[in-house]
Amino acid sequence: MSIPAALTYVYAVTQPTGSLQQALPTLHGIGGTPLRLLSPTAGTASDATGVALAFVVGDVPERDFNETALKNHFEELEWLEYVARTHHDVVQAVAAHAPVIPLRMATVYQDDHRAGQALTTQRHAFAQRIDQLRARTEYGIKIYLTPSAAPDADPPDADGPGQPTSPGKAYLRARRVQHHTREAVYQQAQHAARTIESIAARHTTQRVRHAPQRGALTGTQENVLNDAYLIPDDQADQFRTAIADAARDFPDLRIEVTGPWAPYSFATPPPDPHGPPGPHHGTDARQPPP
Repeated sequence: MSIPAALTYVYAVTQPTGSLQQALPTLHGIGGTPLRLLSPTAGTASDATGVALAFVVGDVPERDFNETALKNHFEELEWLEYVARTHHDVVQAVAAHAPVIPLRMATVYQDDHRAGQALTTQRHAFAQRIDQLRARTEYGIKIYLTPSAAPDADPPDADGPGQPTSPGKAYLRARRVQHHTREAVYQQAQHAARTIESIAARHTTQRVRHAPQRGALTGTQENVLNDAYLIPDDQADQFRTAIADAARDFPDLRIEVTGPWAPYSFATPPPDPHGPPGPHHGTDARQPPP
């Protein structure tokens, strides 16, 4: 019986540590396959700064991860959810033991040699970024508008005391009250956002602003802010406490802190118009790395 062809799936870039080496045999990737550390192919495990780097990789079936198969699978929500969840679990597990740069889901190469070439080509950029991420963790801040409550008291009748209000006027009056209530809550959300930025500025200078979430992810609440911050580990408790204290000043909002996460939002540094391009986070499985 022939052995199915396999591709090399790369989950993350890391700096190997004793703790990671010890934990790696207990970790598994997509399809339950074991994980391994892959060093650069040039024979040097570190760049000029002495930072040792490795890809965290595992084997995946070529029939499921070639270019054509991936295009089809990305339409299958159950498959996509499984791969995304497994990818995330691997990255989080590695982050518990070593600095990590999460790579894009479905980053695959033809084999270990091609993957090693990619790491060799990009190791300087990866080394710089992993040094910037060391001892730092991502936290998310989300602001939600809670469902608007009814006003405490009805506004005066437009037609005078004791005069019945027509359905049309009653509707318009209710819409005006609702509009003013919503405007007040939006202004409160803007104030909350400025307060959060001020708190975060005491702990970090790195923020990524994501688009607000919509649909099933938010339910009946409207998400109006969805930011990520890179926080030094020794300041994480202070940061979370300060956000929780500030949230009590905004009773009409739900302010949520998520994390700790591996630094997904900060895997690629902000573009520098005067510098070289940042790390490339993936390649067609059939092609050599750039």
